[in-house]
Amino acid sequence: MLRRAFLLGFPLKTMSFEWLTLDSLGRAAHDFFHKTGRARLSTLGPEGGDLQMTKSELIAQIAARNPHLYQRDVERIVTSIFEEISKALGRGDRVELRGFGAFSVKNRDARVGRNPRTGESVSVDEKAVPYFKTGKQLRDLLNNA
Repeated sequence: MLRRAFLLGFPLKTMSFEWLTLDSLGRAAHDFFHKTGRARLSTLGPEGGDLQMTKSELIAQIAARNPHLYQRDVERIVTSIFEEISKALGRGDRVELRGFGAFSVKNRDARVGRNPRTGESVSVDEKAVPYFKTGKQLRDLLNNA
């Protein structure tokens, strides 16, 4: 049903993502939006060490754990989720994924900074930055791993 709903083009909000649990995400942490330039997810390895996971590795892992879904469909779903979160943040909305965390936008005020080479004062414009606050379930998973 999930595959069919996605291919028929229903909006993301009407789709069921029951299969998308913290475990199936490979314990993906919140670093995706902190490192958007490199599009990498920070994950915890089996020994608790910090590993890195790319978006394509995340898709492959979810597809492997859900053999009833085609990898191309998993790729579309993951891409759609990231795009919807990005669009919502672009509008200034807050996105909450229960148990995982909440994405929001924080505004930094304009300020006077310093050029580290010359020590000269530089005007820094105000800007909006993405912010992620982990959910209780994810914090417990990371701290009790």
